Amino acid sequence: QVQLVESGGGLVQAGGSLRLSCAASGRTFSTYTMGWFRQAPGKEREFVAAISWRGGGTYYAGSVKGRFTISRDNAKNTVYLQMNSLKSEDTAVYYCAAQNALVVITTPEQYRYWGQGTQVTVSS
Repeated sequence: QVQLVESGGGLVQAGGSLRLSCAASGRTFSTYTMGWFRQAPGKEREFVAAISWRGGGTYYAGSVKGRFTISRDNAKNTVYLQMNSLKSEDTAVYYCAAQNALVVITTPEQYRYWGQGTQVTVSS
């Protein structure tokens, strides 16, 4: 069982930055692929970024590539999402997800564990 708790969301002006954190419980965090997804009002949940269990593999949605960076600290059981050059279209609830896997996963259906989400609002 893995429990995930996101933090770091908030209100920021366009062009600004935020760093989201996702703290995970469980002794086997280091063997989990971690992902970030987001869901805007009236839209489906969409993939943002994912990182492999060792951190050597990362993958980004085209809409955030070059602006967002996913990283993890297995010693702290935490995954991060650094978001720079934020745009109004980045406004959404951001969710952290975890799955025991050795490869990067980009589809929400393949993740077993989810956090409650943290709101990110970008004002233009």
